[in-house]
Amino acid sequence: MKKSFLVIAALAGGFSLVKSHAQQNAASVELHTFHVQGNVYMIAGDGGNVSVQIGNDGVLMVDSGLTPNADKLLAEVRKLSKGTIRYLINTHVHPDHVGGNEKVFLAGSTITGGNVTGDIGDAGTGAAIIAHEGVLNRMSAPTGKESAFPPKAWPNDTYFTKEKKLFFNGEAVQIMHPPAAHTDGDSMVFFRKSDVISAGDLYVTTSYPIVDLQRGGNIQGILDAINRMIDIMVPAEKQEAGTYVIPGHGRVADQADVVEYRDMVTIIRDRIADGVKKGQTLEQVKAAKPTLDYDGVYSKPGSFWSADQFIEAVYKNLSAKK
Repeated sequence: MKKSFLVIAALAGGFSLVKSHAQQNAASVELHTFHVQGNVYMIAGDGGNVSVQIGNDGVLMVDSGLTPNADKLLAEVRKLSKGTIRYLINTHVHPDHVGGNEKVFLAGSTITGGNVTGDIGDAGTGAAIIAHEGVLNRMSAPTGKESAFPPKAWPNDTYFTKEKKLFFNGEAVQIMHPPAAHTDGDSMVFFRKSDVISAGDLYVTTSYPIVDLQRGGNIQGILDAINRMIDIMVPAEKQEAGTYVIPGHGRVADQADVVEYRDMVTIIRDRIADGVKKGQTLEQVKAAKPTLDYDGVYSKPGSFWSADQFIEAVYKNLSAKK
């Protein structure tokens, strides 16, 4: 089962945020679609991975990638299904995961109505965009200020509890909110019948965890979210296959992969915590190289999120608790 997934690390590349958007040549971008299992597919390329669930009820998407890639993303979705796009779930607010929201919204329609003919909020107009309320708060703007995102890209179906549930295309879909993790508005999506988790940037295979302190991120929250994934996952023979995770960036993973990542994050967190406890400065902690034995895998030259950035974020996070 893993043979096609090994290619994905190269295709799904590094972590992208606003800095890379202006530099992107959209014409040269290629998106690639992989069947994960059950009703669920992954679309990989530049930007965040996109999960797609298809069936008789229509199409459900998790995340929408970068804005310049939206038309190509919709073309890939149409190769999988001609059904109506009913739901788009956003795992968090970063532009490489919500950039295509407006076009996906306009390409779909809600369960209750027909074609896209009116303004936002009309019955049947546009897909339902589901996210934790923290995503809406950050995508919209305070009174008198201009939002970075157009209103039709904003979530129009938010939740504020620990989870939201759907039943779509013959399977239960659980949308779970881990508080204060990668950001303060994260969701992970569990397709129960297909046995696939769409993790957003709560789990990536291409870098150290991105702790977005400015948007409420927390290293312990990331570990709690990863542990929850591990609790949900059931491996198959010899700890391979079974439940799969679609990461925010990188290749599809099974439970053994996620456990290894969890252990790496825990070890580095504890090393930095020890330095904080001893009263070491950030420079002293960096000089001790707490990530050295993992840098070859998670901090490659030119990557968006370096080992130094990870150490600094964790140090600031742990120091703030004292």
